[in-house]
Amino acid sequence: MAGRIATIVKGYPRLSETFIAQEIAGLEDRGVAQLIVSLRQPAEKRVHPVHRRINAEILYLPEYLKDDPARVRAGRAFAERQPGYQAARAMFEADLKRDPTANRHRRFGQACVLAHELPDDINWLHTHYLHTPASVTRYAATIRGIGWSFSAHAKDIWTSQAWELTEKLGSAAFGVTCTQVNLDYLQSLAAEPGRVELVYHGLDLSGIEPPERGARGERPFRIVSVGRTVEKKGFGDLIRALARLKDRDWTFDHVGGGAMTARLQQQADKAGIGDRITWHGSREREHVFGLLARSDLFVLPSRIARSGDRDGLPNVLMEAQAHRLPVVSTKVSAIPELVEDERTGLLVAPRDPKTLAEAMARLMDDPDLAARLAAAGEIRVRERFSPKPGIDRVAALLKATPARNAA
Repeated sequence: MAGRIATIVKGYPRLSETFIAQEIAGLEDRGVAQLIVSLRQPAEKRVHPVHRRINAEILYLPEYLKDDPARVRAGRAFAERQPGYQAARAMFEADLKRDPTANRHRRFGQACVLAHELPDDINWLHTHYLHTPASVTRYAATIRGIGWSFSAHAKDIWTSQAWELTEKLGSAAFGVTCTQVNLDYLQSLAAEPGRVELVYHGLDLSGIEPPERGARGERPFRIVSVGRTVEKKGFGDLIRALARLKDRDWTFDHVGGGAMTARLQQQADKAGIGDRITWHGSREREHVFGLLARSDLFVLPSRIARSGDRDGLPNVLMEAQAHRLPVVSTKVSAIPELVEDERTGLLVAPRDPKTLAEAMARLMDDPDLAARLAAAGEIRVRERFSPKPGIDRVAALLKATPARNAA
């Protein structure tokens, strides 16, 4: 494939989106040169090791149009001179009628800047997420008269309106998504379902060596979880479940930033278990892996948020299983595609602290069951969720884009 593609993301780099960075790095390894386009400035100081592997240049668009009015004016002036502008403008105005928000105006303004500032060697746009980044990508690709494609994940699908997904699916040349649940839904909305494929993003687990786990002895039973403190992660349910186990000897470590942390801390204190919980905040990979190596159980009580947002295939579950930790999670979205109940972990209904507590207690009381589930989970995640096949497929699709574009 001659030239580079532009890979459009909502923010870069992000510790919570290492699966995207993994794909970018893997595509580079396969000869797909890229320009990373970020709609937002970086908000975190820490980076994952995979970010250091990436050689692509980064273009940051104005996060808000008022941030750089000169760039926005230049972008709009350029866009208005392009043959594709009227078609893009019509798309935008049709979308605006159904979604009359400032965010919609920002998407079109960012698209004009992107269209203006794309280097001449860019011949394709590929976006991660079907919500805001795909809107910017669709408008910009139409202005410039080039093709575009997408990788869809979780929140972007389940918090978007069906009409908008349908129009984007009709406009994109192809797309991939990372779970069967996602695929079934997107194909139900697409005029040409075959344009969307299932590609598990997987996780590079080659550097993870599970520790030797001896007898626990007299120390407390160590429970760990990793995830942002947002509604879809269900950590409030976990606090309620732990409160049901307050008479047992355990500790709980949580890693991840988020707006709900203070509320969860207050909830734990009120339940009388706050002194047994350590809130680590957002931490680097080495810190997380150290906790996984020292723990006895990983719990992720995912739920569907009121907005419709939900997890896809959480990387943290894969990482826990790769460390040969038994896992307890919920029957939400694609988690059952990864965790087989009673075979590679335990799954309970979401929003059910009582059953969640019972599953945790079961593994506390039955170390042989915990060890069996942990061993089976490690085997399954390493055999079925390698990132290589997925990245190979995305690379093949992207390398075929000149033919698609010419068609």
